[in-house]
Amino acid sequence: MRGLPNFGTAPGFAIELNTKGDAGLFTEHIGDVSRSSNRRYRIAMLAPPWAAVTPSGCRGVELAVSLLCAGLVDRGHQVTLFAASGTQSPAKVHEILPTYRANEIGHSLFETDHVARVLSALSSAAARGRPFDILHDHCGFTAIAMADRIPVPVVHTMHPPLSSKVGDLYAFYAESAHLVATSEAQLAAAPQKMRVAGIVPNPVGLNDWPLQPDKQNYVVWHWRVEQHLQYVREVVDASRAAKVPLILAGPIPRGQERWFHSEIAPYLNDQQVNYVGEVAGDRERRLIADARAVLIPPHSNEAYLTDIVHALASGTPVIAGEGGVAAEIVRDGVNGYSANDEEALTAAITALDQVDPSACRESAVNRHGIDAVVARYEAIYHSIAGQSLERRRPEVAGRGHRPSAMSPAPRQPARRPRQYRPTR
Repeated sequence: MRGLPNFGTAPGFAIELNTKGDAGLFTEHIGDVSRSSNRRYRIAMLAPPWAAVTPSGCRGVELAVSLLCAGLVDRGHQVTLFAASGTQSPAKVHEILPTYRANEIGHSLFETDHVARVLSALSSAAARGRPFDILHDHCGFTAIAMADRIPVPVVHTMHPPLSSKVGDLYAFYAESAHLVATSEAQLAAAPQKMRVAGIVPNPVGLNDWPLQPDKQNYVVWHWRVEQHLQYVREVVDASRAAKVPLILAGPIPRGQERWFHSEIAPYLNDQQVNYVGEVAGDRERRLIADARAVLIPPHSNEAYLTDIVHALASGTPVIAGEGGVAAEIVRDGVNGYSANDEEALTAAITALDQVDPSACRESAVNRHGIDAVVARYEAIYHSIAGQSLERRRPEVAGRGHRPSAMSPAPRQPARRPRQYRPTR
């Protein structure tokens, strides 16, 4: 284990860390990830109209679409990406409409125009004798609302959280489009009888996060959401009890400065805890890759997904609180621990030597790596490609039916994370 890094400190917190310190492979089977078919498809990939899809600089849905298109093209599929102006991709790009102004984003009028023009392009391709095999939709509800009138199978990835109204709307059209959930938690919020084609986590780029097996003696608490700042005191106490130095990284929201200075700043003077402010880029990569663990707050939302996956890809275990996106990723003793209180958190930090960095990376690659995600979508494409409009329409009469043959990803209830407790 190497010496501690010098990441600097946030203004006003010139504290040094204690440089002495104290001294089964995870595979998430989501669908059939085997190469079930050597067939290559002509895929119309429909991105939202609001922002350009680019290899870097985009986030959210656009980033997922960018990585998926690159992976599918690398596998030999012919992908045409229908997206906003300024899009760049190894896929063939068809820019539909100019970039929208901020006050126009999200308006159904413009989304309908965007989708209608794509459907016109699909009809033109068929008329030229070059029909698409699949329409893979990442937009709102326009395409799935018309899916039983579109002459090619429609795959729709459900990106937003499923409120009751959104879930009911998806369920209504679930028999004419092939819906794909991005997590077990998302699917658990859907109507029980809603038919889905599978669960495929969004891809996360891992090329900039190589395995780093040689860790330094510190753990990182990296928060992104203001509400999670309340757990800092518990994390500080746990790291002190485990005698492992702690680096705090994240913003102090306006209005919270006085609380932070009164509740947390006093602990920054005891050679155990350091606050480095917000981190990004190479500094963030080095901070996370060299750490013995990254600590994630309870009920973490999608904002933490890439933090979790990047940490695991670099071989850094994740210690996560109850619920949230981490509940489906973290496996006790394999790639981290679930810890829901200070005692469990202290025990988890103490037990980090039992976690193999290589197993951490493999868990990230098998679940969120581009090759794994592409393989899962290929399995779905293979199960539905070639279905005619006539073959798909009769199924609409059976709304609420979810045949197992359609689901390469068996639905499971959201798993409640176990608390790691020390053995007595």
